[in-house]
Amino acid sequence: MFPWGDNRRFNSYNSYFTREFGGRVQKISIDAGFSCPNRDGKISTGGCTFCRNDAFNPSYCRPEKSIRQQIEEGIEFHKRRYRRANSYLAYFQAFSNTYKPVDELEKLYSEALSVEGVIGLVIGTRPDCITDDILQLLKHLSFRPKGGTSSIILELGIESVYDQTLKRINRGHDFATARNAIELVHSYGFHCGGHFIFGLPGETRDMMLHTADIISKLPLTTVKFHQLQIFKDTKMADEYLANPADFHLFTLEEYIEFVIDFIERLNPNIVIERFAGEVPPRYLVSKPWLNLRYDQVLALIEKRLEERNTYQGKKF
Repeated sequence: MFPWGDNRRFNSYNSYFTREFGGRVQKISIDAGFSCPNRDGKISTGGCTFCRNDAFNPSYCRPEKSIRQQIEEGIEFHKRRYRRANSYLAYFQAFSNTYKPVDELEKLYSEALSVEGVIGLVIGTRPDCITDDILQLLKHLSFRPKGGTSSIILELGIESVYDQTLKRINRGHDFATARNAIELVHSYGFHCGGHFIFGLPGETRDMMLHTADIISKLPLTTVKFHQLQIFKDTKMADEYLANPADFHLFTLEEYIEFVIDFIERLNPNIVIERFAGEVPPRYLVSKPWLNLRYDQVLALIEKRLEERNTYQGKKF
């Protein structure tokens, strides 16, 4: 039995949900038509060099549909796939989902919370799109009119802890902005997740491993890790095709060894939602892991954890 209360060798998202909600809860993705200050000119018009949001959207997510329709279609989809789920979290996923005036946010979030079976929100956004006004709204929405509370989780795209990397990928903010946003979210009592990409150009293996030491000191509840994937029709794809020697894309075997070395150093209290990204191959310029689904990659990681007789936090 490991510190998080089960026999898996990492603090898993499934176990976290069971501890939080007493059973399986399914996230339902929503595209609410948000933009991004890194695209509309407030910060930049180019966006992050790696970004292609449509690669991650489920088929039922279309901004021309209402929030309610997307959730109801998502629930029907997941009922066929995951029959154990009876409760749902509305996942505002595409682009920066706090990047609207507060009164507009209230309408969107309230519509999601009004759907039967939805017990909370997961809101994906940028660290520079978090304010006290938004968090005060979410605090208000967390109290249901008929009693009880709704779960509110903020997911922040952090990507890297190194300012030189953030500048190179045209992120539009520094790491201090991310650190301050995480601490602000935590101060309001909300769970906070962070997204990180491994393999960004300019980062060495030692730099990436040191990321574990840095984020282990932050009040993060959950983390998502993605290996660098280069999407067609992005600035990074142009850079890669012009000079592929500037990039080191992990092989599957390399990535498994790296990510295990990483989580050995990671605070065992941090929940790992994902170890790797998965998108349809048609979006990718380079396809080193073609034909492998995420659950297969996860099984290989867990097998290797057993072979190495190691676990999350062993060297923390």
